[in-house]
Amino acid sequence: MSVKSKVTGLILAGGRGTRMGRVDKGLQPFRGATLAAHVHARLAPQVTTVAINANRNLPQYQAIAGDGPVLADFLDGFAGPLAGLQVGLEYCPTELLLTVPCDSPFFPADLAERLQAALAAEGADLAMAVTMERDDADPAAAPYRQPHPVFSLIKASVLPQLQAYLATDARRMEGFFKTLRVAEVLFDDATAFSNINTLEELQRHERSAAAGPASAPSAVGAGGQRVDHDAAALPVDEAQRLICARIGAVDASETLPLLSALDRVLAADIISPINVPAYDNSAMDGYALRGADLPAEGASVTLNTIGIAYAGRPFTQAPRPGECVRVMTGAAMPPGCDSVLPQELAAAIDGDQVTIAHDAIRAGANLRRAGEDLKAGGVAIAAGKLLRPADLGLVASLGIGEVSVKRKLKVAFFSTGDELRSLGETLEPGCVYDSNRYTLFGMLTRLGCEAIDLGVVRDDPTALKAALSAAAGQADAIITSGGVSEGAADYTRDIMAMLGDVAFWKLAMRPGRPLAFGQVRTERDSAWLFGLPGNPVAVMVSFYLFARPALLRMMGAAQATLPTVQARAAEAMRKRPGRTEYQRGIVSTGADGVAQVRLTGAQGSGILSSMTEANCIVVLHHAQGNVSAGQMVEVLLFDGLT
Repeated sequence: MSVKSKVTGLILAGGRGTRMGRVDKGLQPFRGATLAAHVHARLAPQVTTVAINANRNLPQYQAIAGDGPVLADFLDGFAGPLAGLQVGLEYCPTELLLTVPCDSPFFPADLAERLQAALAAEGADLAMAVTMERDDADPAAAPYRQPHPVFSLIKASVLPQLQAYLATDARRMEGFFKTLRVAEVLFDDATAFSNINTLEELQRHERSAAAGPASAPSAVGAGGQRVDHDAAALPVDEAQRLICARIGAVDASETLPLLSALDRVLAADIISPINVPAYDNSAMDGYALRGADLPAEGASVTLNTIGIAYAGRPFTQAPRPGECVRVMTGAAMPPGCDSVLPQELAAAIDGDQVTIAHDAIRAGANLRRAGEDLKAGGVAIAAGKLLRPADLGLVASLGIGEVSVKRKLKVAFFSTGDELRSLGETLEPGCVYDSNRYTLFGMLTRLGCEAIDLGVVRDDPTALKAALSAAAGQADAIITSGGVSEGAADYTRDIMAMLGDVAFWKLAMRPGRPLAFGQVRTERDSAWLFGLPGNPVAVMVSFYLFARPALLRMMGAAQATLPTVQARAAEAMRKRPGRTEYQRGIVSTGADGVAQVRLTGAQGSGILSSMTEANCIVVLHHAQGNVSAGQMVEVLLFDGLT
């Protein structure tokens, strides 16, 4: 059995978390995600599952934990690491529990393996990481031993001993460890176990990451192909999972006339009050007859037509043996008839005489039974459906004139940048007209949202904070464009951290690497915030991939993901592994009937004309490299989006 299968991971994030201000330490933004998210990413490969011990901000920690649980202390008063260890051992489904703190994102990738080896070799109850440190105040002094009790691997079977220790009101980890057999494991790199305690330390690590080789944009991989490996950038699928885990549907709904409900999300199931169809009817123009009158094999039969049944004008006389009824599509079946002969399948028609060959039809053919489409009392359309024209027709066919729908989502949006000018303003040197607000207005309106345009906000912290606070007071969600890169004048993510939290702000994708997601909170209101990049193409791509699915979830839509199709690359496409790329393309049907796609040309994120020319986006996934002509690729169609 592998080491990983024996170990459950536990991230200790259960304290008050106030040392860094209003935001929990583990939820502080760090290198494109949060501290706890980085710890989770480093711990997950070493264990079979990861739990998080937290007592506040549980939805945010659950978004990081994914399928793993978030466990609150059993003890009151934020009782420290041992309280977290207690709930972790109670939960632990494996024989061993590995603990790490939420503010130490650099611990060794082989921590579980080395601790487990020592635990087994020494027959211990617990294995703990130890490093040798030097006294900064006395460099000449000999190094001293530094234990790291929060980096420990412990047997789940010691839970009763911990319960007994806590019952004495003792709370120190060192005191409890003295009751156990402890194996110490010496690690060479003391910095791997350092924790980030202050905002200053956090910012120092951010600066060192930006300047050091670990954040270099690319390296050479197998075959000489360059690989994007920015460790601070969150993979696209992980970012989408975090958003999905945090965002839920808005509860409010309203009742609207059917003709006003197009493109709204159904709030309650539509229950059919009738059978559809309401009666047995003919699916064809032809002759209604009794199946018992069909000829035996090798024979034929001639029936006498006794009348005509029209849609809306039933023929109520039941035919006798040897008789049939002329019937039109949609007409109610005459009494006793259970089959329809299409008129073109009659062997001969001579006045009222119709001859039928033995193999023309089977009994029960071309008949639509009552309730075949919908049964009375059944669900005609389920809640969560985005109502399209066909849905309106179906609801109308049931005689229903009003429907309950989710209320319109309110989305405030604005652009940031001193260089931006609105239409009608003078364009000074170095300035550009703001196109992003108009693109966002179109996308939000097409999605069925109430779009609230807040204009252009200056590159100024005070102005940005005021704009976000005001937007949170009138909208369910806020979308900004610009202001989330790493430039000196980009304040959005810093203000987000002051007003709420930032789940991540950098993604491993192109275009659209700088993208912030979090929540803005004031004393009375809150709103989800999507800080999109400033380049026009990146705004559209980021909206479709992140904001649009999230807004649909808030609207209560059952289906929020965008469908993709496979197409053959008509040309070679360059792509670095290590990031997801979205390239604008034109999809068409090849001579062999297979969909094929070519690129629109230059793929710069500022070339908005490439989006107007394209009818699709070619999706090149995270681990994918260069694409050869003829290779199949995934394509996201624009139909109904742009």
